Amino acid sequence: MDELKLKVLELLKEDARRTPELVATMLGVEVDEVRRAIKEMEADHIIVKYATVVNWSKVDDEKVTALIEVQITPERGRGFDAIAERIYLHPEVKSVYLMSGAYDLLVEIEGKNLKEVASFVSSKLSPIESVLSTKTHFILKKYKQDGIIFEDHVEDYRMHISP
Repeated sequence: MDELKLKVLELLKEDARRTPELVATMLGVEVDEVRRAIKEMEADHIIVKYATVVNWSKVDDEKVTALIEVQITPERGRGFDAIAERIYLHPEVKSVYLMSGAYDLLVEIEGKNLKEVASFVSSKLSPIESVLSTKTHFILKKYKQDGIIFEDHVEDYRMHISP
């Protein structure tokens, strides 16, 4: 990948609302070069989606997010891919990652409440033949996501006391 495309990606990842004109100005190149680079990266599925990072704790929308560690037995000939596909096709699944370490897949899901998440694990995930075990972790609070800090830093004005 050429240097221009990498720079365009960095600027768009930082703020997807940046126009090709603004990106071109920031990089000191022609607008047509930036437009061409963006179109090529969209066609090659390098740029897959333009998204907004939302601090859901500030919205009156009760959602429960869980990270599920999944141990699986890989399928002959397809390895982990076939099982990962069976899992990521469920609409409540937001992300699936192949991991190194104590478990094989990390699955991120969203539900309306704890019961909905538990139901997904017990009725859809655990019954898959290749799934050996699951361990569910509920996200209680997000401090930072995609490089964005959600909470305002509060300065500690207490006096330092030394012995």
